[in-house]
Amino acid sequence: MREPLVVTLLLEDAAQQRFDRLRAQHFPPERNHLAAHVTLFHALPGEQLDAVRQDLAAAADRPPFDVAVTGVRFLGRGVAYALTAPELTALRAGLAAAWRPWLTPQDRQEHAAHVTVQNKVAPEVARALHQRLLVEFAPHDVGARGLGLWRYLGGPWEPVAEFGFG
Repeated sequence: MREPLVVTLLLEDAAQQRFDRLRAQHFPPERNHLAAHVTLFHALPGEQLDAVRQDLAAAADRPPFDVAVTGVRFLGRGVAYALTAPELTALRAGLAAAWRPWLTPQDRQEHAAHVTVQNKVAPEVARALHQRLLVEFAPHDVGARGLGLWRYLGGPWEPVAEFGFG
């Protein structure tokens, strides 16, 4: 069996760099194996790589769109920025329907798009960052530029392909 596949939403460079900076500042360094990311699917079967590639290429054949950054979420032991866009909801729902037989229980759950900038810390550390980021927060939009496909390697991810919108 091949390593599981992960699918992400790719954000415009300025937003990606901002979320990466926050993650580098607040994520425990020994656990921070990844850039900031918006996971759409956590574990698709690696043996379905060709079908997943084809479906992602078809799904990316659409114009880029904006995603609203709507708030700061307290995760108990971390903090994330909440994201929403009707286009993203529809895109993910279409892929989930096509991949239904392959989805893990986690990927079958209702999807709440987010970017985690802190995780696996003591609750009081997370609560303090959450409060600080809430004070600074103003809703804004970021551009979605495509879909990313990755191979999960037990912590780090290996890039497989990018599928740009448009």
